[in-house]
Amino acid sequence: MNTKTINFIVTLVLAIGLSFFLPWWGIMAAALITGFVIPLKKISVFMIPFLAVFLYWFVYSYWLSSENDFILAKKIATLFSLNANAYLLVFVTALIGGIAAGISGVFGRQIKQILAKQA
Repeated sequence: MNTKTINFIVTLVLAIGLSFFLPWWGIMAAALITGFVIPLKKISVFMIPFLAVFLYWFVYSYWLSSENDFILAKKIATLFSLNANAYLLVFVTALIGGIAAGISGVFGRQIKQILAKQA
């Protein structure tokens, strides 16, 4: 397996595991750790954690919302001016989580580069 696949799987597993113990920002810790440990280059540093957490939050929020026929999701979507579109709310939720993880992955790589320059 190449480093992109390994990073994707490790980020996904860490995000799921940390979500049992930490609040929503646990996905950022997972992306930061994998960005620090597993080397990626260029846009992959952002995109791989973004896609891993986007997939996780999309599936998880869809699953949680489908348990109650999207009743709560429709009400929250109304509050956010999404025309009571629960599916759009699930997408926006996943997008926010993916962006947070992508930025954290880049931050993890930057920390590694800073520490490498100091050594």
